[in-house]
Amino acid sequence: MPITVHPSFAVHPGGWLKAEIVTPSGLSVTALARHLRVSRPALSALLNMRAGLSGEMAIRFEKAFGLKAETLLQMQAAHDLAVARTRESEIEVERLALRAA
Repeated sequence: MPITVHPSFAVHPGGWLKAEIVTPSGLSVTALARHLRVSRPALSALLNMRAGLSGEMAIRFEKAFGLKAETLLQMQAAHDLAVARTRESEIEVERLALRAA
């Protein structure tokens, strides 16, 4: 029996970073963006869950805070899949029957 992740359990890494790292640290988005050497709008979009986490941004957080980039990217993948699963019935694709070679 396959295990499915309910969308409410798939945490967007930007929201998690904001709640668990950025806000408790007292850093402003502007100061953190400067430290990470990214634009403030790009960081704000991530932290406010309007944009996904890229591999490069995951590495920047890894270097700045000691978080594992792989873990952050796994969070992003789980979130993306959970969101897609909520629209699964709208995705119309039939199984493809492959012939043996």
